[in-house]
Amino acid sequence: MKTEVLEDYALEKRARQKGSLKKVGIIGAGTMGQDIAVIISKQGIDVVFIDLTEERVKEIFNEISIRLDEIISKWGMTKSEKRAIISRITGSIDYNDISDCDLVIESINTKKAGSSRELRKSVFKKIESVVSRETILASNTSTMMISDLAEVLDYPDRAVGLHFITPAITVKIVEVVNGVKTSDKSYEFVLKFAKKIEKKPIIVHESPGNISTRLIATLVNEACETLMEGIASTTCIDTTMKKGYGMQFGPFEMADRIGLDKMVKWMENLYEEFGDQKFKPSPILKRLVRYGFYGKTSGSGFYRYENGLATTETITYPEIK
Repeated sequence: MKTEVLEDYALEKRARQKGSLKKVGIIGAGTMGQDIAVIISKQGIDVVFIDLTEERVKEIFNEISIRLDEIISKWGMTKSEKRAIISRITGSIDYNDISDCDLVIESINTKKAGSSRELRKSVFKKIESVVSRETILASNTSTMMISDLAEVLDYPDRAVGLHFITPAITVKIVEVVNGVKTSDKSYEFVLKFAKKIEKKPIIVHESPGNISTRLIATLVNEACETLMEGIASTTCIDTTMKKGYGMQFGPFEMADRIGLDKMVKWMENLYEEFGDQKFKPSPILKRLVRYGFYGKTSGSGFYRYENGLATTETITYPEIK
């Protein structure tokens, strides 16, 4: 069996002469962006993330440190491994700092209402303006078509969908999506990259929601309907799906971990695309988001959280009417 080496990632002779996959850029370092940075750095690859302000960059490093300490506390990593991972990650507010990246992953997360399509397109344009022709552009979005985002590029053949699933550090798969104009070289590059970071690539034909988001959206929506009808409590519904069907998290636990604001946006994008009622966000989801209950990150969602852990106290539907 042939052993993969970094040189396998070069797209063409010119790129091979310059070097192999040595540096990856990430645009947007929220929870998902941070996870992606850690996953890549852990494999010995340099990472640079871009965010909005210098203050936010400092906060991100602190958040990454805390996340790694949690892994260390569970015997999943040593302190020296943590130092090595962080040493390969840099942060910036200047897009020019990704100019020498071999791959750039767009992973923005905006709290603004409505679609982020135009914002993601503008990010793609900014990336392309500073990177080389050989650089691959990927987007972590699952509810938007990579072909739509790539239409603003001078070279849309370089764009590939690369969707990580929450929690990205532990989930062993990534969804890889081929756009209408994606070249075979770009697609193969991303498939090899996925394997390099120890993720199994799941090949998906381009469709909003891919596999993961499309199915989790309908599951969470139906769980909300079950809760609103008073059939069972939040805890009972989650326990049934975990103990009865072997799920790692119940639908409400999963929604809280993903972020209820994200869930609503995903559903709205899918509803806009398909026009199917099953994707229309449940009223309970929209109410929770309206009141600032975003899930684990905000301390309240379907569950209340203390020090990042869910308490036994849950939020029931009547409480937010």
